[in-house]
This record gives sequence, C-alpha cells and structure tokens, in this order.
Amino acid sequence: MSQVIYFDNNATTKTDSRVLEVMLPFFSEDYGNASSKLHPYGWVADAAVEKARTQVAALLGAETSEIVFTSGATESVNTAITGIFKAYKSKGNHIITVKTEHKAVLDTCKFLEEYDAAEVTYLNVNREGLIDLDELEQAIKPQTVLIAIMAANNETGVFQPIEQIGELARKYNVLYFTDATQYAGKMRVDLNELPVDALCYSGHKLHGPKGIGVLYLRRKSPRVSCLPLLHGGAHENGRRAGTLNVPSIVGLGKASEIALQEMWDINTHVSKLRAHFEHQLLEMEGITINGSTRHRLYNTSNITFPSHLKLNELMRDFAFSSGSACTSGTGELSHVLKAMQLTDEEIKRSYRFSFSRYNTKEEVDALLKALFSRI
Repeated sequence: MSQVIYFDNNATTKTDSRVLEVMLPFFSEDYGNASSKLHPYGWVADAAVEKARTQVAALLGAETSEIVFTSGATESVNTAITGIFKAYKSKGNHIITVKTEHKAVLDTCKFLEEYDAAEVTYLNVNREGLIDLDELEQAIKPQTVLIAIMAANNETGVFQPIEQIGELARKYNVLYFTDATQYAGKMRVDLNELPVDALCYSGHKLHGPKGIGVLYLRRKSPRVSCLPLLHGGAHENGRRAGTLNVPSIVGLGKASEIALQEMWDINTHVSKLRAHFEHQLLEMEGITINGSTRHRLYNTSNITFPSHLKLNELMRDFAFSSGSACTSGTGELSHVLKAMQLTDEEIKRSYRFSFSRYNTKEEVDALLKALFSRI
C-alpha cells in the first residue's frame, strides 16, 4: 500500500515506530498478566501498566486514579453514558447530547431511550457545526443527569466550547462527559482546570495501537459514580472487568507521552499542510469548506466540491473519506453534514481529508495536482 498516499488520519493513524518498539517485549518476553501479583512476570506487567497510566494522566492533566483502560473510545462512551445514567437514576433520567455526535454516543442514547426509559434531548448545530449555549442551558431541567457533547467532531474537526459547557453543567449540578477521541493529543487538555467530569479517547487516533482506549472519571469535586459496563472481575478498581491488554496499554502510554512532548511541533507542521491545501483549493470555483474555520482542529478539512468532479476515482491513489461513507462504510449519508443543513446532493459531493505528522508538502501537492487535473 506504500504507493497510496494516506489522508484519512481521523479514521486511524500509522503506529509510531517508537510505540511499536516499547510494545514488542510484552508479547513474547514480559508476557505476564498484570493481575498476577505473586510472581515477577506479573510485577513487570503491572509496573508497565502503571507507567502507562501515569503517561496518560500527564496528557490529560489528571490523576492516575482517574484513568480506566478500555478496549477503545466506543467502549468508553458506552460505559460513561450508560454507567453514569444508571448510577444517577434516583436523580433523574434526562440526557442532553448533540445531533452531530459520533454514532457511539447517539446509538447508546437511543438504546437507553428504548430500554431504560431515558429522555434524551438532541441539540441542533448551526451551519458551522457549533451548538448554541443558550439552547443548551434551556434544555437543562431538574431531571438532567448528564450532558454528553464531544470535544471535536470526527468528520469536520469542529470543536465545541467545552469549558463553557462544563461551566453550565457545574451551574446546574449536572455531570459533563466529552468524547475527546479526535481532540486529545492534538489540543491541550488540563482536567485540573477544565470542568469536565468524564472523558475518553482511543490509542489509534494518536499513532498508538488499535483496540485500546481510556475513560477518565473525575474522583473529586465532584466524585463521579459510574457503574461498570462489563462484569466478571475487580480489574481497574472494579470499574472495568477483563484481563488488561498490557502490550496495547504500554503502546497507548507511549503514544500519549509523545503527543504531549511533541504537540506544538506537530501542530505547526500539520497546520501548514492544511493551510496550504485549503489555500490552493479555494482557487477552484465552487469549493466550500464545511464547518467553522475558527473553531476547528488544525488537521481536518471537510470540503464540498463542484458536481463535475468525480473524486472517488482518486481513491486508488489517495486515501480519504467520503460524506456518504462515514458510518462504518455503509454508504449512509453523513448525519453530521445533514445536521449542518447541507443538502443530500452537497453531502454526496463532500469529502474529508485529515492530515498527520507523517504527511509532507510533496504529498499534499500530489493530491492538489490530481484534483486540479479533473477540472
């Protein structure tokens, strides 16, 4: 696949060679179970897990006791929303979320509506993909137990005002969970300062391995109660059952450490690539950038192209995403762009390009050349 140039980094990222290097010994040499506390194999594995927990906590500005390892952001989302909803049922049954959330959030909320008598409010967004804070405040009621609003959107890169959302949640004594899968590792997060009560991200979005993720649960001011989704053991202080995936946890920790150390250098490099790409593209008649150009991740471009361009043909040589293939490859039109009031025809002509530190200006120029050759 080396001949295909990759611009689909919001879907997944290349694993950093430094991450792979630290993972490898835990497959064939230090392969102990971290719960086996009576012998050296277990001690080594447990120490590696706790080192990774420290690395993740450092990226988030959190305490190590607030970090729960999961199989990925989807499990973390399900655990946070379902676990908090069930833990606070005596207070109420109302959840607030947004129409542009990831399907992991939307489908979990729909499940709770159908099977657990949840009442869910789905907030609108404007054409830039942003919520209205006044609409959010008006939606809060005495029965509201949770606000679930993502930090940055996976399709457009638009980020929501998470600090103001958290402040509203505090004002009304409501918990706030944010899916930071696209945000963590790209933007600074300090949970000592941010009024966020629960947060998640996945390793494979920041050059770590697939199949591993994090759920942050605040331990004080307030202490968040969250019932476990999985049962069958006392792992992770009783918050998540199942044998720990030590190699992947080690990889996630290293990827988080690298993201924290190199964040601003990566930000500068990738921002220049995206700016070059969009600046050149805007010379093409009929181009529209979808989502706020001010409140947007530096690596994401969601573009509506003119109707005469057939971009699917380019996917033999370039990897990027289509607006009609953003839901597990089903061909279903993007619910995010629909909520942003794009027409079905505009959505079919929309594509997401997401860049990483491994991309180069030469690769971007090759993509631009291929695009302009089809005018």
